[in-house]
Amino acid sequence: MNFQWTAKYKKLLAVFLLSGVLLWLFMGHNQRLYQTPIAQVEQAKTIQVNQTKDQFENRDQEVTQRLRLKLLNTKHRGKKLTVQNQYYRSMGLTQRYRTGNQVFLSQLNLKPGHHVKATVSGLKRDRTLIMLLWLVTGLLVFTLGKAGGLAMLSVVINSILLITAIEVNLKFQSWNAFAIFAGLALVFAMLSLVLVLGLNKKMIATLASTILGTSVAVLLSYLILQITNERGVYYESMQYVTQVPRPLFLAETLIGSLGAVMDESSDIVATLFELKTLDPAVSFSQLFSSGRKVGRSIMGPLVNVLFLIFMADTFTSALMYLKNGNSIFYTFNMNMSLGMVQSLVSGIGIVLAVPLVSFFAASLLGRRQK
Repeated sequence: MNFQWTAKYKKLLAVFLLSGVLLWLFMGHNQRLYQTPIAQVEQAKTIQVNQTKDQFENRDQEVTQRLRLKLLNTKHRGKKLTVQNQYYRSMGLTQRYRTGNQVFLSQLNLKPGHHVKATVSGLKRDRTLIMLLWLVTGLLVFTLGKAGGLAMLSVVINSILLITAIEVNLKFQSWNAFAIFAGLALVFAMLSLVLVLGLNKKMIATLASTILGTSVAVLLSYLILQITNERGVYYESMQYVTQVPRPLFLAETLIGSLGAVMDESSDIVATLFELKTLDPAVSFSQLFSSGRKVGRSIMGPLVNVLFLIFMADTFTSALMYLKNGNSIFYTFNMNMSLGMVQSLVSGIGIVLAVPLVSFFAASLLGRRQK
């Protein structure tokens, strides 16, 4: 989009900045919309610091805070109380609170004749999340125009669909979770591509290659797991899963692979459509060859991006396992093995998508327009 600071964009920028200010104020004063008690930290004072050391020589500090709080909602709004909070300097599972923070309270007891007490259960972070969403939306709209707005709309709709699918899976746990999320993945792909690309040849080529590449990759991985009797795949590392983990693992692999394949397919298709615009007489073989070259150039960086995402997701838990005396082999099995399998499946999908999307796009474009 050729961006120019016209009067229209100046007005749009003014509306955008004003909406940001209003959102900031609203999210800072929306406590009455919550049923959970919320308080603001008026004073935070450190009253005790203890040095700790475990059997693996890991050293830390346990800090005790005295927090003076003011209730911001419920019928006791305005009442003040003092509580204690304990946290570790490493802050792995605990949280330090500062003056001005808004926090959620649990086990609040303000009945007459009883000792006033409460437990701080966590920070109120809705303002941060909403402002980040506001910033991302603004950047998309101002840099990409209508396409950016449609891309953001697709993310919102897909998030709603994902939450709905999770609720369905939790309600009907006897169903096949893989079938639920496979259908969701198909809807994800169709909805995202229709909103971003529109109903045209570009969307058809991208959708066909995405579905076929992802399906073949997941099917091959499933066959390999069956042939090898799933040796080396530790489903027990999927913590807090209360239903059969295998279908959930396959569903997670399918959705992750879908995103990677769709990204690559859309890049190749966009490039081939530009070539067709520059040279309407380009042949099928030329387009197919160009698509493969583009795929080879972006395949390496895309695989590396997936690997870095995988490493970032497992880094903290792996470090915790190693710091507590576990071997590298055990740490890999409990934290990284499933993620590595998913990365390999996504890599298979990326490789398969290159010839597939090149073929579909070249078939649709590799002829003269009448």
